[in-house]
Amino acid sequence: MRFSLTALPLCALLLAGCGAGTNTNNAANAPATPAASPSPAAQTLTETGRPQRIQEQAAQRGEQESAAPVLRIVEPAEGATVEGSTVRVRLNLSGDLKGYQPHKDPATQAGNHIHVILDNQPYEAYYDLGRPFELRNVAAGRHTLRVFASRPWHESYKNEGSFQMVSFEVRGGGDPARPTTTGTGQRMADPANANANANANANAAATPEGKEMAASTGGAVDTSKPLLTYSRPKGEYKGADADPIMIDFWLTGARLQGDGGEYRVRYSVDGGEPKFIDRWQPVWLAGWTAGKHTVRLELVDKAGNPVDNGGYNTTSRDITVVK
Repeated sequence: MRFSLTALPLCALLLAGCGAGTNTNNAANAPATPAASPSPAAQTLTETGRPQRIQEQAAQRGEQESAAPVLRIVEPAEGATVEGSTVRVRLNLSGDLKGYQPHKDPATQAGNHIHVILDNQPYEAYYDLGRPFELRNVAAGRHTLRVFASRPWHESYKNEGSFQMVSFEVRGGGDPARPTTTGTGQRMADPANANANANANANAAATPEGKEMAASTGGAVDTSKPLLTYSRPKGEYKGADADPIMIDFWLTGARLQGDGGEYRVRYSVDGGEPKFIDRWQPVWLAGWTAGKHTVRLELVDKAGNPVDNGGYNTTSRDITVVK
């Protein structure tokens, strides 16, 4: 019997087709691989000068820019024991004010104010010193209160006397399952999100203002040691405020290398390459992309080692940039 060679390819194709029909794992029947998602836009941050709009605001304020406000914490007193979960904050303002007074402009919702920080939470702005400022549902235990004077765009005054701090105890405090709030209901801390590890708490990132935030420890602060108080950035940034964004902090008991001292402030964004601040002044960063970012500030010695003080000298904050 003789076979036609031209029939062999057809036979092979038929056999292959039969085999494909019986193989349920054949690639032809597998779902298509989804296309890879595009990578997020690269972010390259660069230090820049004070924005023009801020320069104009500063010029309009006249002598206030060179004011030297002095604060005194009237209540709670250093070492006080507060009964119950509500802590009343009262401050006295004096010094070379040159017209500086905390207030909120009804039209712009901005103005001079005092930054009030419970433990290592993001600050709350205190605008009217004639009215009491309350921290509600504060948990039992030791707490630290820090305050300092600020400009409308949240840049702190850095004169001696502007910053004040007290430590106090709360007895019979609030429900640990509920967040600490201000008198207006803004959340200062949420113990329900506390990290069991106290040291890790000091580095915990916080979510933007108005949402739940991780609770930091109320560790004991040694007033004889350097202390870094994180101020900005914080919360949500939109429009002209979204780029550039200011880094600002208060430094107690230490001088930076550029100011004749031996310390540095190390910062990083989103876990990227750390950079250093060697003069105690605001740093403005341009080049932000939209989305959530984590900013970390640390006080380090001349060898680059973190300087601890109650767990407060290393702080992270989450911010959101909207564009």
